[in-house]
Amino acid sequence: MAEARSATKEPIVHVEDFEEGQDVKWKVAWRSWRRTMLRRFFRVRNLIKNGMWPTSLWNLGVVVALVAIVMVTDYPIMKVVNDKFWNFGEYFYIPKGPPYFLPKVIIVSCLIGVIFFIVLLFIRRYLLRLLLSYRGWLYQNPKSQSIKTLIWCILVRIVSGSTPTTFACQLSLPRLPVPSVDSTLSKFLESVEPLFTSEENERLKKEAEEFRKTIAPKLQSLLVLKSWWATNYITDWWEKYIYLMGRSPLAINSNYYTMDNGFWKPTEHQSTRAAGLCYMLMQFKRKIEHEQVVPLLIRNTIPVCMYQYERLFGTTRVPREDFDEIVHYDSSVSKHIVVLRKGIYYKLDMFDTAGQPLAPYAIEKQIEWILQDADSQQESEGARSAEGLASLTTLERTDWARKRTKYLGSGINQESLAIVEKAAFMINLETRTFEGFTERAKFLLHGDGKVIWFDKSMCLHFFPDGRYGLTAEHSWGDAPVVAHLLEYSAYEEVLGELYKDGRAGNPDSINQDKVKPPVQLHWNVTDELAKIINEAGLFAQKNNEDLDLCVRRHMDFGKGFVKSCKVSPDAFIQLALQLAYYRENSKFALTYEASMTRLYLNGRTETVRSLTKDACEFVKSMVEDNRTTEEKIRLLQNAGKVHQKLYRDCMSAEGWDRHMFALYVACKGLGYESDFLHHALTLPWTLSTSQTPQQQMVGNPTITQEHADKASPGGGFGPVSDQGYGVSYMIPEDTHFWFHVSSKKSCPTTNSDRFVDQIFTSLGEMKQLFAVQQNES
Repeated sequence: MAEARSATKEPIVHVEDFEEGQDVKWKVAWRSWRRTMLRRFFRVRNLIKNGMWPTSLWNLGVVVALVAIVMVTDYPIMKVVNDKFWNFGEYFYIPKGPPYFLPKVIIVSCLIGVIFFIVLLFIRRYLLRLLLSYRGWLYQNPKSQSIKTLIWCILVRIVSGSTPTTFACQLSLPRLPVPSVDSTLSKFLESVEPLFTSEENERLKKEAEEFRKTIAPKLQSLLVLKSWWATNYITDWWEKYIYLMGRSPLAINSNYYTMDNGFWKPTEHQSTRAAGLCYMLMQFKRKIEHEQVVPLLIRNTIPVCMYQYERLFGTTRVPREDFDEIVHYDSSVSKHIVVLRKGIYYKLDMFDTAGQPLAPYAIEKQIEWILQDADSQQESEGARSAEGLASLTTLERTDWARKRTKYLGSGINQESLAIVEKAAFMINLETRTFEGFTERAKFLLHGDGKVIWFDKSMCLHFFPDGRYGLTAEHSWGDAPVVAHLLEYSAYEEVLGELYKDGRAGNPDSINQDKVKPPVQLHWNVTDELAKIINEAGLFAQKNNEDLDLCVRRHMDFGKGFVKSCKVSPDAFIQLALQLAYYRENSKFALTYEASMTRLYLNGRTETVRSLTKDACEFVKSMVEDNRTTEEKIRLLQNAGKVHQKLYRDCMSAEGWDRHMFALYVACKGLGYESDFLHHALTLPWTLSTSQTPQQQMVGNPTITQEHADKASPGGGFGPVSDQGYGVSYMIPEDTHFWFHVSSKKSCPTTNSDRFVDQIFTSLGEMKQLFAVQQNES
């Protein structure tokens, strides 16, 4: 293949298509200085506000005013306090001239006010942290809370004070506590008991006891010590050793995808949908930078950790030979996006020359130009020489790191790569349309090996029919953060003024200044690099073909019916998954369900081990069919309660998987070996499951059956084990569920379509139990 255009080659940009002009130098300098000052102002302001929360300047003003009033008045009841204040003023040198009285009042009231304000600040902050450590509310129904919980809730609201900014609650969140070793070991042994024979369980118990008596106390002491000084004793190790040290390709193994509205779309035009979403994402980005995103509150009271939002935009996972690095770029650098169309990359600035964000109609015009320009160059070998460049990000991480350094580490390739990695996010203007949910989801998860830059925090794909989807890298944050972003965008698409007559509008009435044209990125693709890109594409294609994915909607019933059965919808589905897997394989599987620990500072996830002894008993009663309907219902409801408590325990830092992981890291770091920890942490997760949240934002209208077409089907991920399934499910409203099931075609015992059939059959049998009960009664 011929080399791409050299660095000296001018980009093909038709300037006349845009309102772009040349400003005099002093105007450019003034605008740059103004933007810099505004950025610094917002940062300083937010630092001050966050540092003072849950107090505010209003509290300081009130205290200063009260002290001044006490000093200038002479109420007998306040005489002792008045004298103390005036005596305090004697410690400061103030000339005893005519204005002696006023300066002394001002100085004393300000000093005492500041001292009292600082004391109040720390009292309220630590009191709030203490209050937020209470977890009793989590185990109570919101409609029937105890008096103790109601009083606690009132105290939290009083101490919290004014509405916090995005990151204001961080300093008041409790730190993740370290569970006891005895608790962790006993819970772990109980969770794996259904998987092993009695001899295997006894051997594991002996290993656990030996571990507890030997090195466990020393490892535990290290974790407790770390929990005192680290913001979170797990998160940094979790990111480094679980995500960044992993050497497997990101595609399918680490990343995940989300889909847009199920059966509704605001426009049929690809450029219009892309413009609207890009505008909303940049608006959300600015809200994060200005800390205007309302922090998520559970039950409109309890804050969750928001630190993951800092890396939502402008973030890239950079491959290294030993372990990768998460690189986040500041808003002063990450002001553009990268657009991919037919193998050609473009840099698209998202602000005009005056520093204002581009309006949707302006973005639409830019994207339409890119579509025309890329289509006009599709026969140009030079323009499309880097068409499969993104396939390099599908390689194993060490291999990709070496090739990145060798081929993209200098010259024009380094410059173009920097533009890609510094982009707020990346979009792909796809040429293909996927009618079915399964086909579209499969494309969103792994693409064709050429169109997804898997290192970017987010890559959006816009299809010719107006639909879109998103591929996300996992190491920087978890799916609920992306779900929050898409929920924010979706409500604006449905209820806002983002579109007008099927085309992009101007919802904020932006008076657009001159717009910078897109800039085509160029790459120097040598014959050697072209060969490597082709091999990487074949490697990605082979992995893609091995993925078996099925996306399907369950229409028979939804969470409305499940709640009427007095069972948690999540627990109901998890039990259905256990029943489906047992029917298919005649055995149980170690099951992973993701739960959040964001009630704690810098918390991420904890593992809910859904396979419990109670779940096994229920499944066997259904398969062996040797129990009455009433007994089966009792077992189902009891297993559901156990699962629900287990899920809440994990949210309350009473899980055990992350603690065992931290013990393992400490064990290796101190040079010890533990057969028990090795065995415990290498058990394969045959069933890896997760529920995607549909709604998180307070104040948004609840999705009902009438508007079910606008709900998102959610998203999915690849199987954790090559011999198992990855199951993601969405509970959008009361009448239906969505399931995303993945597996490997190379595994002879798995089949995603067949497993979805088993899930639906299990859900139907569980529903039938209650129908029979109603008929009998």
